[in-house]
Amino acid sequence: MKKKIAIILTVIMMLAIFSGCGLKGSVSSNKKVKILFSLSDGSDNFRKLLAKYAENYAKSQNVELTVMDAAGSIEKQVSNMKEAVTSGYSAIICAPVNIDTALQLEKTAEGIPIVFLNSNPKDSLLEKNKYVYVGSDEKVAGQYQAEYIASYLKSKNDVKVVLLKGEKGHPATKGRTEAAKQTLKEKGINAEYVFEDNANWSRQTAKDMFNVFLSTGKKFDCVIANNDEMALGVVDSLRENNIDPSSIPILGVDATSVGKQAVVDGSMKLTIYQPAEGQSKSAVQAAIEIGSGGSLSNIKNVADNGKYIWVPFEKVDSSNVNKYMN
Repeated sequence: MKKKIAIILTVIMMLAIFSGCGLKGSVSSNKKVKILFSLSDGSDNFRKLLAKYAENYAKSQNVELTVMDAAGSIEKQVSNMKEAVTSGYSAIICAPVNIDTALQLEKTAEGIPIVFLNSNPKDSLLEKNKYVYVGSDEKVAGQYQAEYIASYLKSKNDVKVVLLKGEKGHPATKGRTEAAKQTLKEKGINAEYVFEDNANWSRQTAKDMFNVFLSTGKKFDCVIANNDEMALGVVDSLRENNIDPSSIPILGVDATSVGKQAVVDGSMKLTIYQPAEGQSKSAVQAAIEIGSGGSLSNIKNVADNGKYIWVPFEKVDSSNVNKYMN
């Protein structure tokens, strides 16, 4: 009888052990990931799209994601990092107000993994499966613009260029501008930059600047803008001054809805599709992985060093714009 009782007790203990292991494994594998998305400036059209697509994808994955708008304030963005710590977030997606604050943001987050989005920190501040970057290679956008100009104005060796740039010091401004200039040079074009300034991604600022430029009477052959909003500011200025914008190659970046429509009506010749949806989806995927202790190895377009996820740019002109219309 004693032997029978001992056997029964042993079986009960083994069942308890295995049940406990199974329960532990279940809880671990279904760990709830909670993501805070700190957006640099919610008034910017492209950044609005980043937030919208991130929310949509997180919802489709049953993942909690909260968007906080730093509204262009470094102090607000630092406060977002503190909120992530005190409220128990698993991971942060951060479109930085100022990329030079990346180290400060990491320290304020106190070890919470950060997926930087759309503005690229220094490589030394990134760490595999901890601090990573999702975006598109800015140099490619500038390269595509210059290649288009070289083809469109192929009969000209000397080209007078208007170049409107984004925020001073912004990685996209630097990457797109330098690549455009370098590619024009490589194509054998002698580019004279008859007007070059920072319009800070703003349609109104670009319009005002271009109105002043037109008043000088200087000749120009093309307009290269670091984004669609500035390109559209030039379109607005030309129309106000009774100049047909379709007579000049005006190029932008982002393929926003208004940018694509401008390509359809001919007032812009080219925009570069920066896939906001693809960037946001990859950012959320990365945040889910590193926020739950996983790795980026199975995510599409991840770099060999595990620090970057590159989402490719695509050219959009009259030949294929309908494919990108919603």
